[in-house]
Amino acid sequence: MTPGLAASYVVDCPTGLAGDMLLASCLDLGVSPEVIHAPLRALGFENGYALRVEEAHNGGLRGLRLEVELREEHPPHRHWGELRQRILKAALSPFLQDKVLSVFTALAEAEAAVHGIAADHVHFHEVGAMDSLVDVVGVCAAIEHLNPTSLWCVPPPAGRGGVATAHGLLPVPAPAVLELARRHGVELRWGGDWPEAELTTPTGLALMAVLADGFGWPEKLAPEAVGTGLGHRELDRPNLLRLIRQHPQVSGATNQPRWQDLIIQEAWIDDVSAEAMAWLIQQLRDSGALDVACSPLQMKKGRPGTAVTALVLPEQAADLRRIWWRESPTLGLRERRQGRWVLPRRRGVLSTPWGELAAKQMLKPDGTQSVKPERDALQQLAHRAGLSPETLWQKLSQERLQFNPEQEWTC
Repeated sequence: MTPGLAASYVVDCPTGLAGDMLLASCLDLGVSPEVIHAPLRALGFENGYALRVEEAHNGGLRGLRLEVELREEHPPHRHWGELRQRILKAALSPFLQDKVLSVFTALAEAEAAVHGIAADHVHFHEVGAMDSLVDVVGVCAAIEHLNPTSLWCVPPPAGRGGVATAHGLLPVPAPAVLELARRHGVELRWGGDWPEAELTTPTGLALMAVLADGFGWPEKLAPEAVGTGLGHRELDRPNLLRLIRQHPQVSGATNQPRWQDLIIQEAWIDDVSAEAMAWLIQQLRDSGALDVACSPLQMKKGRPGTAVTALVLPEQAADLRRIWWRESPTLGLRERRQGRWVLPRRRGVLSTPWGELAAKQMLKPDGTQSVKPERDALQQLAHRAGLSPETLWQKLSQERLQFNPEQEWTC
């Protein structure tokens, strides 16, 4: 499958998150198995497993069920330090290497925390096992292939009861799941109404904690395609996970307003100079923020501070977070999902008696159009004409000027 127009994706996990269900949903959505096999070959694991994928039913609903058959006669308990070196040396794309490392780092650090050992010494079966390797590498490779503009995950249910592990019977949520949720700020759904089983696994939660832009319920759902991955356990309800591809965020007619998903990032800062604040704002803008605004406020102990708010696209949120951490002293960053309607616009030039003037034309839903000059271009033209920008624009507003578009309508 070759992805078409850029689209956003939603992971709907009514019976929890598990690596095999995530991978099966990607395959059901059309991702080729070769997308999964290629990076595993690069890691030297091609002889350690076989993928068995079959169409099946659970609770009367169809989907794909995936099973990793182990070909290692005596599967080793790989240490995280050893696995990390193998990932670093493999010929993987920068994106894939970064995401695979991040998922396994999240798993190793969570297990290390709950067992009270150093992360490099973690040799727990869940990370070293071949099926988990296939799930993590496969899902990361599939997401790289799909290249979503945004990926959101519905808050997963934890389940209840106990789960058998290499460390004996552990309570649900498993300690590693709780630690992952704590570290990544994930709210787990929990209560007596859920089946008595482990619904969200450490591998599944680590994958979404790293790959998803956030956990929450989408404000709107416009499904274009759905991939369904089935679980192996029989529950009192269909045991499935759905990967939903939304309709591309362009309307059939490009001259109509378009809805745009956004993330608002905000921090309140009271301990930097004006020069440092200006530098932060410029770095955010240069790194892709659609807009950055500041407003004064009074913070604790009566100190004057500044609220800095950045408007960013979901796919740029992670990069912008790195700017906040690097360029500001803030200890926290608020994020909330938001959206906006955007009018179609196109760039072009106005032919004026004083020369050409760069401008932007906007199209409103009722069909009317308006033209606004680019401020820098207006100032330059006014300077050459010996007029103020306001005087020049007043004169131009009285003329019937021709707008010459240089691009198609876009939102």
